[in-house]
Amino acid sequence: MIEEIVALGFSHIELSHGMSVAKVPGIRKAFKRGIFTCSGVHNFFPSPVEVMIDAPDAYEFTSHRPPERQRALDLTFRTLELAAEFRAQYLVLHMGSVPLNPHKWSRRLTAMVAEGRQTHPEYVKAKLEFVRKREKIGPLYYQRAQDALATIAERAATLGVKLAIESRSHYEDVPDEREMERLQDHFSDNPWVGYWHDFGHVQLKHNLGLLDHYEWLERIAPRIIGGHVHDVEWPARDHRVPFSGTLDYAAILRYFPPGCPLVWELSPTREADDIREALAVWREKFPDRLPQ
Repeated sequence: MIEEIVALGFSHIELSHGMSVAKVPGIRKAFKRGIFTCSGVHNFFPSPVEVMIDAPDAYEFTSHRPPERQRALDLTFRTLELAAEFRAQYLVLHMGSVPLNPHKWSRRLTAMVAEGRQTHPEYVKAKLEFVRKREKIGPLYYQRAQDALATIAERAATLGVKLAIESRSHYEDVPDEREMERLQDHFSDNPWVGYWHDFGHVQLKHNLGLLDHYEWLERIAPRIIGGHVHDVEWPARDHRVPFSGTLDYAAILRYFPPGCPLVWELSPTREADDIREALAVWREKFPDRLPQ
């Protein structure tokens, strides 16, 4: 697996969720051989042994069930230790969600946008109802996320790994953008906590009219640690190969600090030749923004 990624043209790799514990020895062996360097790790790595699918949100810091919240913390501490072992710069974190069914809310709005109904009064009414509901019930889950992050940050500081709080694809997720600003302000004096910008996730919310991608970047830019790079086919197919969708990378990249990690996070269904071609275009367009 590592050799295939390196053969595509990448030498810095983010070790991500979905990897079974059985793969760790081989990854460790490749790392010790110097085949790749680890730019960062995405929680949970490896995947919990009791979870049979790729499910980074199998356990949430926002859960109503204390044992699930504790399991999420325990898995995160283990992931932090592995991140330190692989000399990772950062750990990408999902912080949880509020209990709103995406089929009723985000996916319903997405279906209406796909039908071209985003200016229809019914869409506007549904979106406003969604926002009101989310803001009403959000504070409890935000507080759980903040409390968990405070605990994780103590361990991260001892291991020398930054915590990168990821922008999420659904408005049901925690934190939303207002909560993200609040969270970053709360930890503004903590050098081990920052923001991770997922290009596609934010664009999905942009496409639903829940935010403006560039206005959001303008506000959050001082806290950016790095980002997940992929493209979006209108309105909601993300993790596409760069330059195959709608994103304006030049406009987005100007908000990113020089030298920060830009990790290509692509669907496993993408073709190797398409990735190689896109990587060649990227290196020509952005020679000072090499991807990982």
